[in-house]
Amino acid sequence: MYFQQRTLAKAVSCSGIGVHSGKKVNLNIKPAPVNHGIKFVRTDLPDSPGIAAHLNMVVDTSLATVIGYNGFIVSTIEHLMAAFAGLSIDNALVELDAYEMPIMDGSAGPFTRLIMSAGIRKQAESRCVFIVNEPIRYEKGDKSVCVYPSPEFKVTYTIDFPHPLIRKQHFCLRLSDQSFERDISHARTFGFLHEIEYLKRYGFAKGGSLDNAVVLDEEGILNPDGLRYPDEFVRHKILDCLGDFSLLGMPILGHIVVRKSGHAFNHEFLKTFFSNRHCWETRFMDEAASLPACSTSLQPKALAI
Repeated sequence: MYFQQRTLAKAVSCSGIGVHSGKKVNLNIKPAPVNHGIKFVRTDLPDSPGIAAHLNMVVDTSLATVIGYNGFIVSTIEHLMAAFAGLSIDNALVELDAYEMPIMDGSAGPFTRLIMSAGIRKQAESRCVFIVNEPIRYEKGDKSVCVYPSPEFKVTYTIDFPHPLIRKQHFCLRLSDQSFERDISHARTFGFLHEIEYLKRYGFAKGGSLDNAVVLDEEGILNPDGLRYPDEFVRHKILDCLGDFSLLGMPILGHIVVRKSGHAFNHEFLKTFFSNRHCWETRFMDEAASLPACSTSLQPKALAI
């Protein structure tokens, strides 16, 4: 983890369509000062209202992560937020002229390349982090999200789908700029053909296509170019997890272990995280680095995959 806050070295822009709205949107990502956080601005609305990317602003997680405030929303923010988290960008101003973020190719890859092309600037202020001192768990049925004390940030994720191309997949990410860009950022969102047909019938997924999602029928995938990774599905789930957890507003120094979760379940865990104040503390990163290594007795036991 980086000790100091980071932002973009210069402004960058792109355009695309919203996966659900099907509407074109222009996007500008600009540098921001220390302690600014990630904020979205709707330039298409009177007075260009802004909203912080924070858990308290989440208004919907049914189809995507949507934040809202004072009567306006910004939808489908998770892939850009994952790019910010994966590249340790603490401060940025995001301007868009529609209510939904562009889906691009269905991954965080285009946003990652855009940020890297701008360059990343180290800032004078130290980063503040959540240090996990005791395990925090949220479980329901066969789904679970847990975070354990760890001297580094990592995510271990397991999925299990009754589909011949997916079944059980498992991946562990030790986060760095390089590991995120190489192993996670290019993994695309995925869906099943019957679900997409249902969504389109009711006015959703208007912008969805094989250009921005992996689509599966009962036997395999419909995308002619195949998969980018043999286990692209679980990697994309980690991508979504990074985007969701970034809404805590600060990085976590801990080991996140997830089984069969999604946006809504992740956000329920984040509420549980905040309510268990005795299990974590906040520190500046330079202070955290001097703390003793976390007790191995608090680490997760061997994980069944």
